[in-house]
Amino acid sequence: MSADVSNLPLGSRVVVRWRLEAPDPATGATLTDAVGTLVGRDAETVQVETSRGVVTIEQARVTAAKEVPPKPSRRGAAHLALTIEDLQRVMTPAWGAVERGTLGDWALRASSGYTQRGNSVVPVGSPGKPLADAVADVEDWYAARGLPAKFALAGPEGFDPADDPLGALLLGRGYTVGSRTLNLTAARETIAAADPGGPAVTLAGELTPQWLGAYRHTRATVPGATEAVLRDSPRVVFASITPGGGLSQQLGLRAADAAGTTPIALARLGIGAGWAGLGAVWTDPAYRGRGLAAHLTASLAAHLRQEGIGLIHLQVEHDNHTAIRLYRRLGFDVHSSYAYLTQD
Repeated sequence: MSADVSNLPLGSRVVVRWRLEAPDPATGATLTDAVGTLVGRDAETVQVETSRGVVTIEQARVTAAKEVPPKPSRRGAAHLALTIEDLQRVMTPAWGAVERGTLGDWALRASSGYTQRGNSVVPVGSPGKPLADAVADVEDWYAARGLPAKFALAGPEGFDPADDPLGALLLGRGYTVGSRTLNLTAARETIAAADPGGPAVTLAGELTPQWLGAYRHTRATVPGATEAVLRDSPRVVFASITPGGGLSQQLGLRAADAAGTTPIALARLGIGAGWAGLGAVWTDPAYRGRGLAAHLTASLAAHLRQEGIGLIHLQVEHDNHTAIRLYRRLGFDVHSSYAYLTQD
């Protein structure tokens, strides 16, 4: 039986296991792996660019295939071993967008203004033309959608955008810097082991009306765009804690909540590029301080064992000290940061 490779994005790093036509004469093995970049796919074959060249594999021979993280760039813990640019690439599919585009290696996202991540450029790699021309093209792309151009410019924690060639160009064009954000990363087992315990967590692969209804309490939403963004990752897991099942006494629930089905705590995982991205973590203000966010996060980390994912990232604004303390306590480390540079 062959494995489905249709959902693996071109350009991603993958491992493909496939059956040999005959056993290897030296080892007797009947299976082999190709690890590298998925560079082509048609109805009959897939092409993987490995360290030894491009390997063409008949799809009928494929027995397993999955995305894997980019190769580490330095020694040490796997969640800290990626370059800043590679982590930006890893994070890009974890949060959705209504529309995606490219300019060379740059990734463009537009979502009717819903969230900054969903309406910004990830300027990683080369745009394929001089920076000034690339910025002008980006501005035209967003103007056609009624949006200002916005760049998610990454660097080390505390970096100055003016020290980056693109950042200096944007500042010279009158862009403003805002929403400085930390990228935190961790190993799955570290976070799963930090679970403080708590009520049952519901995990779903689909966006439910109940989850969406609670999410609308967390921020302003844009009908249609919000749902598209939340669903738009290669794989998504929606987590929630809902009243019922004896939780009234445990959590001190209000009578109205105890009888309801609206979640009192939420979180979302977007899975892509061999990593899981945690986001949309929220607890009803009436039930904060009970460890629900930590319990949800650790429960999602434990779920990643089933997904075959070992690394997690999340983004938190640099001055959200309460959230940073929570995630550091669970075992996340600061990897890097980014800031949004927005066209005036």
